[in-house]
Amino acid sequence: MFRRLLPLFIIIPIVELALLIQVGRWIGLWPTLALIATTGFLGAALASHEGLRAWRAFQVELHEGKVPGRPILDGLSIFVGGALLLTPGLITDVLGFSFILKPSRRWVQDRVVNRFGGRLIRQGQVFVQMPGGWRSRGGGGEGTDGRPPGREVGQQNDNERSE
Repeated sequence: MFRRLLPLFIIIPIVELALLIQVGRWIGLWPTLALIATTGFLGAALASHEGLRAWRAFQVELHEGKVPGRPILDGLSIFVGGALLLTPGLITDVLGFSFILKPSRRWVQDRVVNRFGGRLIRQGQVFVQMPGGWRSRGGGGEGTDGRPPGREVGQQNDNERSE
């Protein structure tokens, strides 16, 4: 894990600094500083706006009784994008905007879910339950309805509540 984080904390800031120095030579000190400040303010405003949209979508899906998977991913992506935009640098700004703007955010999320979600499902770490509980399909005892034994969910269906 440390070897994977090393480039994040050492190489990326060095590249960012070199790029900012080069941009400063091309367009000057003050325009470069203005560019950094503008992307920071614009990113914060955009992250706030998109974050509120994700929060509303989260609340709507919860109200409708759905699992708010996409709004949770949106909120996490917007948070990461906002943090990247507050970091001075052009590479982090491009990455930050890609996490905040909806089309590129969806593209990134789809790649992450396809890569890690499939692995979790294959390893048996993701379980999906219908709102009525495991036994709502008329299955018999434990383990006969397709779920692994020992993974009981503490939810009762309507028949068990009335007894």
